[in-house]
Formats: sequence, structure tokens, C-alpha cells
Amino acid sequence: MAVFPSKRFRRTTTASSSLGERLGALYRANLPRHPFLLFGLPFITVIVAASFVLTPATALRYERHDRKVRQLTQEEAMELGLKGEDGEPTIYRNPRRRIVGSEREEYYRLMAKDLDNWEQRRVQRFPGEPDGRL
Repeated sequence: MAVFPSKRFRRTTTASSSLGERLGALYRANLPRHPFLLFGLPFITVIVAASFVLTPATALRYERHDRKVRQLTQEEAMELGLKGEDGEPTIYRNPRRRIVGSEREEYYRLMAKDLDNWEQRRVQRFPGEPDGRL
């Protein structure tokens, strides 16, 4: 009867096996023994390095945005016709501002409400719409 050798079978390195295949096999063989060193540490290194690489790109993005959007002075706005005679912008008027008056009046109006005594009411549903009751 034939005796089998105790050595594991390993493929012989031939000219057809490339360096990438050999490194991949070596990596897969050592990964179960050193998981953090071969997987965790490179992963964390890539994340940290990417944050350092992307920081200047993000800063450049915000600098370009700041160059496009800048605050106009009163004189520039009048020259461009963005403000009317009353001093308010002609394009971007807040419709609630005319109704409410000022933020201070709105604040005091909300503070005058009694928030301790309130009643929970269901919202009226459209006809035929399920109301969520079982």
C-alpha cells in the first residue's frame, strides 16, 4: 500500500503564475492568522489618508462658492436695480413679513399663547380616505 506524504500539496511555481497570483495566495494564506494587520490596518489607513487628500479639494470647492456668492453693498444693489425705493429687495421679498410686521411682534404673539392647556384633535380626512382607525 502507498504511503501518502504529510506535506500539503502546493502548486509548483511555473512561468505562467504571475507575481499577482503568488501575492494573492500568500495574502489569503496569512489573512486568518493576522486579520487586523492584513485587513483592518490598511482599511483604516485608506480612510485617514482619503480625509487628508479630500480636505484641500473641499476647501477649494467652498472658496469657489464664496467667490460666486458674496454680499452686495447698498450702493451695488441700487446700481444693479435689486432694491426699490423703500430699501427692500425687489426680487426676494418675504411675503409673511408684510403680514406679521416684525420678528419681535411674532415672538411676543407666540409667547402669549397658553401652551399648558391644549386639546388633541384628529385631522379631518377627505371623503373616502382611510383615517387609520381599526
